[in-house]
Amino acid sequence: MRLTWQTASLELAEPLRISRTVMARRDAVWVSLEHCGLRGWGEAVSSEYLGLRTERILRHLRAVRPAVERLPDPETAWNELAPAGPVGAGLPAGVLAAIEAAVLDLTGKRAGEPAHQMLGTPRPAPAATARTIGIVAPVPAAAQAVRLAAAGFTVLKVKAGSPDPADDLARTQAVREAAPAAELLLDPNGAWSERQASELLPRFAALGVTAVEQPLAAGRPEALARVAAASPIPVIADEDAVSYEDAAALAGRVHGVNVKLAKCGGVRAALRIHTVLSGSGTDLMLGCLTASSLGIAPAVHLVDRARWVDLDGHLLLADDPWEGIGGADGTVRPAPRGGLGVLPRAGTPAGAAR
Repeated sequence: MRLTWQTASLELAEPLRISRTVMARRDAVWVSLEHCGLRGWGEAVSSEYLGLRTERILRHLRAVRPAVERLPDPETAWNELAPAGPVGAGLPAGVLAAIEAAVLDLTGKRAGEPAHQMLGTPRPAPAATARTIGIVAPVPAAAQAVRLAAAGFTVLKVKAGSPDPADDLARTQAVREAAPAAELLLDPNGAWSERQASELLPRFAALGVTAVEQPLAAGRPEALARVAAASPIPVIADEDAVSYEDAAALAGRVHGVNVKLAKCGGVRAALRIHTVLSGSGTDLMLGCLTASSLGIAPAVHLVDRARWVDLDGHLLLADDPWEGIGGADGTVRPAPRGGLGVLPRAGTPAGAAR
């Protein structure tokens, strides 16, 4: 097998402001695994928050390439690249997820089966995805909500964490009035204290918010559990639920865990988390980083396991270089092709290597 990669820049259609940062672009590293004339693809994206700068991604790819290329076929690679396997152990989660995605894509293409079938779901139903509205003033937030509802979005996620919580309340109320039929999620990205969360969550619940992600800064899971126990709406752990061990420790103590493949290490790690949560009273949310359709695709093949689906990272881009998972109408769905089902758009540098 042959492992190669190339770097691309993903530009957002407009800067996305959350409580801790503003993002206008990020790097993507497209990982390609070739065997017997077929190629499988995966994507790792840079993330300052996860400590995954582009050079670190490339350094780990260079280091692991000899071990991957010694493997005889993608089926063997699938076993060897398990998080605790001889090749996968020690890789950052985002890099492991990207290589694993390329193996899954290649294996599915060889078998002529979509990835979801290989992962145990014959026909996953299309899933309504949340669409994010960043920290902006109420009037533009309302305008976004109107456009998104008209396009077919039934779930909207409002970012919170402004210095003055009144601004977050005003933004949420504007979105609620602009899209009265939409389900509203709230995401302060860890901006509140425990006292603020206890005071603010009933007010957001009164505005129709149905769940909140990570209201407290990461690192205090006990406090997050206390907030969840008293909250009038479900509390979903995100930054406090990075690994399988994190999720297992929170099972039954929060209402949901946001699983992002770049955080946990890929689809197999996500399935392990789903298993440990099952029956605990804690549901699964599938989330993502801002990425292309290639980067989002593996999670789309898992949507039947999730109560909440937030796979809109590709929809935030000015120009998505890949296609195959939909989403522009508020619904993500895997294409009926082998592997991940995504293809490079015309003009994408990977296009010659389909």
